[in-house]
Amino acid sequence: MEIPDMSSKKLPCRPEMFDFEGISMTHFFTENWEKVRNFQSRPDDILIATYPKAGTTWVSYILDLLYFGNEDPECQTSKPIYMRIPFLESCFQEFSTVAGTEMADSLTTTPRLIKTHLPVQLVPKSFWDQNSRIVYVARNAKDNAVSYFHFDRMNMVQPEPGDWNHFLEKFMKGKNVFGPWYDHVSGWWEKKQTYSNLLYLFYEDLVEDTGREVERLCSFLGLSISIEEREKITKGVQFDTMKQNKMINHVTIPFMDFKISPFMRKAQSFRVGGVSTRNMAESMNAASVVDVTPTKILERTRLRNYDLSTRKYESLRRT
Repeated sequence: MEIPDMSSKKLPCRPEMFDFEGISMTHFFTENWEKVRNFQSRPDDILIATYPKAGTTWVSYILDLLYFGNEDPECQTSKPIYMRIPFLESCFQEFSTVAGTEMADSLTTTPRLIKTHLPVQLVPKSFWDQNSRIVYVARNAKDNAVSYFHFDRMNMVQPEPGDWNHFLEKFMKGKNVFGPWYDHVSGWWEKKQTYSNLLYLFYEDLVEDTGREVERLCSFLGLSISIEEREKITKGVQFDTMKQNKMINHVTIPFMDFKISPFMRKAQSFRVGGVSTRNMAESMNAASVVDVTPTKILERTRLRNYDLSTRKYESLRRT
């Protein structure tokens, strides 16, 4: 499929959020919902699932290199990653007539690599029926919030984020596109307990030792690569390298304002300074729980003591 020419399109008005199936969404991710819901997965598909700004592009690029880096190297330098790995639920009609489902259906690669930000309960049923492989990535909530804030500032198809304090308040209440961070990461973790074809990764582990996580991906996917190939991929997916790669850093997307912020900012964990301060940490750790059962409150308390305060996500840590 050719890259759609979106250069002459004007920036859209910022969308409004609304409740959709119990989570906050915008029309860019619901207008094509029937086709999303009825999307036909295949047994060899690989779905990359994350909460927004939790390492989606990073893991997508690793998988793309693992499967197609040697098979189709020209594609790595001529086609943006968002064309190689479609965003399933996206439907940006103001810019392209091609929806994410159509892009996925048109892929000729095997396996098809597809990305989504959907919470687990909204994933098309066919992925479970076909026993497709799924890679989920979770990120510390504080870092995730900072990254999401800057993303919303520069992405004109996201709702207006307001200032940091306003955004943080919404984030803690789960009033962001694709819903609450906690429900997203815990929902996928619970699914992992009953669905064996799901690998649950942590962004912090990728930062700490990318090569080790590449090995984990290979083990999960049944891939065998040489030490030299693993080192080559690990070097190629270092954050500073990806930031300079025009096929990865999204500079070809016209509705992102790179004068405000780059798409890829920092691959940091437990940020200090800037908007991520001690006050932010205290606010998030002390955040009140809205509309939850007593059991859920206990779960959130345990999560605050670990996932919102430490790198290790102890209450969700992989086994």
